[in-house]
Amino acid sequence: MVLLTSGGILRLRELLRDGGGLMSELLSSRPSDGDSNGAASPAALAAAGPRAAGRREEYELLVEAIYEGYLLHYGRPRLIEAPEADLGLLAGDRLYAIGLARLVELGDTEAVAELADTITLSALAHGSGRPELADAAWEAGATAVGWGPSPEHKRAKEMLLEDDPQALEAMRTCARAVPAPP
Repeated sequence: MVLLTSGGILRLRELLRDGGGLMSELLSSRPSDGDSNGAASPAALAAAGPRAAGRREEYELLVEAIYEGYLLHYGRPRLIEAPEADLGLLAGDRLYAIGLARLVELGDTEAVAELADTITLSALAHGSGRPELADAAWEAGATAVGWGPSPEHKRAKEMLLEDDPQALEAMRTCARAVPAPP
């Protein structure tokens, strides 16, 4: 499997810069291109799957937008510096909208549903004080976008909603269940 690297985050930066307005004004002068532990971004994971074939760069860009929106709500954003928390939340919502609108334009309603679920599930995980569960939900959600949702993934989402203590392991198992390339 070939994972795209920082190209999606760079394209997102260009998109926001070229779009002008407040989002371009909030761009960090020193952006980070991702996770310090060397893990691939959810965007790269989603774009590597067969469902993104022929549109890998677009999938990587739109998932990067949604993931950056999530980071503005719950983590450390890589591109945006919001001087106030409320402004960061609004910028995050705008990035969610940018990514989901681009996905709708592609006609991939299944991926729209998966990413909407991922946003919801990660918010619930953070709300219960379990950021590691939110990370696992993002990885499993990105896998479902790239490869399609499995019955195990659907069950893992139910487990998270039910606050099942085994939800973390179920999400991690789904994320690792990426089929090997032929």
